[in-house]
Amino acid sequence: MVRILVTGATGNVGREVAAQLISAGVPVRAFVRDARTTRLPHEVEIATGDLSRPETLESALSGITTVFLVWPFLTSEGAPAVLSAIAGSARRLVYLSSSGVDDEAERQTDPINRLHADMERLIKASGLEWSILRAGTIASNALGWAGQIRQDGVVRGPGIAPTAVVHQADVAAVAARVLTGDGHVGATHVLTGPQVVSRADQVRLIGEAIGRPLRFEEVSVEAARERMLADGRPPALVEALLASTRRPRSDLVTSTVEQITGSPARTFRQWAADHADAFR
Repeated sequence: MVRILVTGATGNVGREVAAQLISAGVPVRAFVRDARTTRLPHEVEIATGDLSRPETLESALSGITTVFLVWPFLTSEGAPAVLSAIAGSARRLVYLSSSGVDDEAERQTDPINRLHADMERLIKASGLEWSILRAGTIASNALGWAGQIRQDGVVRGPGIAPTAVVHQADVAAVAARVLTGDGHVGATHVLTGPQVVSRADQVRLIGEAIGRPLRFEEVSVEAARERMLADGRPPALVEALLASTRRPRSDLVTSTVEQITGSPARTFRQWAADHADAFR
């Protein structure tokens, strides 16, 4: 029987993956740091630990055949030990990567894409049966704007090139099928939404969903850096996030979500309607 360990299970994608697997009748164990603050379907088994301490994976991996891996760090430094622990128990690994990874580049110019490229390389050398999901910008990132929207209806941030933003439920739906189905070992799937949208488009669509006029106000990279540091974000994370302002526009739109799940990818308009309460 397939038995799946979901890491990142308290995050927007991991939580959806766990819920969709449970709905499909698949046994799920969630790997979390703190069971007391975890809100998941009651059918999900909870295992506590931390990927920064690979030894805590031992009991979590007992009886597990397949792992869904979300890597929460900015470097791949600790990944070999984690992958070794997983390979000692499980057979398959599905990794959540980035659509920005460029297979033709000798070295990724963006630090986040560089991290994912490094992780993919380590996973392919791990001996595990692997599948990689390269997701575009995930729509749930927009939840970080909720405070600004509630405050004065203006989202202020640096300019980032438009991209085909993907609903986290679609990423999870693909993950659930790849985790449980055949024909995906050694495959790299690129997941996007159905249309390219800018940050201003996203803010406008959220406004339509909640019945309020909203707008996006672009600020300089310097101003954005100052604000994020003042909010207490680690400097390395701030610089990694701001590197996205140098990415070129991407018109990449794939049909992978529909091909794997049988349903078209959801639009950002649909995502905004699904999450309107978070912005009211």
